[in-house]
Formats: sequence, structure tokens, C-alpha cells
Amino acid sequence: MNRISFAFRSFFSILFSGALPADIAQAFGYSKAAPVKVPAAAPPPKPAAGPADGAVQILAVLQRDSRLIDFLMEDISTADDEQVGAAVREVQEQARESLSRYLRLEPVIDSVEGTFTKAEGLDPAQVKFIGKVPPSGKAPGGVLRHRGWRAAKVDLPQSAPGTLLAPAELEIE
Repeated sequence: MNRISFAFRSFFSILFSGALPADIAQAFGYSKAAPVKVPAAAPPPKPAAGPADGAVQILAVLQRDSRLIDFLMEDISTADDEQVGAAVREVQEQARESLSRYLRLEPVIDSVEGTFTKAEGLDPAQVKFIGKVPPSGKAPGGVLRHRGWRAAKVDLPQSAPGTLLAPAELEIE
């Protein structure tokens, strides 16, 4: 019966004080019992931001400022060209302002489209050959059809990681 008493006392002493009672430690040949440290529960880790979060964040900015996602997700097949043109003009203007506020964009090749451009010295990852590309996939150059874009600077506002682009809006009447 004494062992059961020791077991319960030991269990609850370790549970609540983190140490074995001194008399029980001596009874089993321990001169001093080292306190048992129970690690405190760590707070849950904060979600780390990843590449997808930046994409979600820029889409959220474009939705907030220009309603770009609303425009893209709307079926405009029944609208006439004049209505679409008016909507595009407004969305484009507001989206362009937002991009300029948070990104500095620059062309990959700063040249005039439609002119011959040499490929020498260009990063192959930033150039896409189109048309009659040789089997080797390399060419001395070609006619510039699109200058390409890269973000020279990104300065997005701080936001929590997640997938929310825009909250739903409920009007109280």
C-alpha cells in the first residue's frame, strides 16, 4: 500500500510542482531529486509569408483600388463594345495607379518593338524565342515583339498571410 501512496504523491507532486518529494527521493536512494522541468506550452507559430502571399496581396490591392477581379470575373459577353470600353478605361487607369504606387516596373529589353534586337548578353531565363526557333533553342537575335516586364522594386504594404482578396460586403438598410 505504501508504494501506491508514493506513486500518487510522486505523480501529483511532479505534475504540480515539477519535483519529486524529498522523502520519496530519499526512500529510493536519491540524495537530492533534480527538479523535473516541464516545458511551457509554446505559442503556435505565426504563419510564414510565402510567394503565394505576395500574389494574393497584389491581387487584393488591385481589387481594392480598381475592382479588377470583379471586372475579370464578370460575364461581359452580352455587353456592347461601348460599355466594355468605358469599363476597361476606368479599371485600367485605377489598376495602373495601384501598380505604380507599389511596384517599379521596367522592361526586360528597353528597345522599340518591331526592331531587330541581339540576344547576346541577355539572360536566357528572361527571353523567350518565338517563331522559327532553331533546334538548339539559341539564336543571335530576332525582331522584338514584346519588351517583357520585370519588377525592379516591390514595396507592398504589410499584410497578414492568407487567401482573402476582398471581404464580402453586406449593406445594412
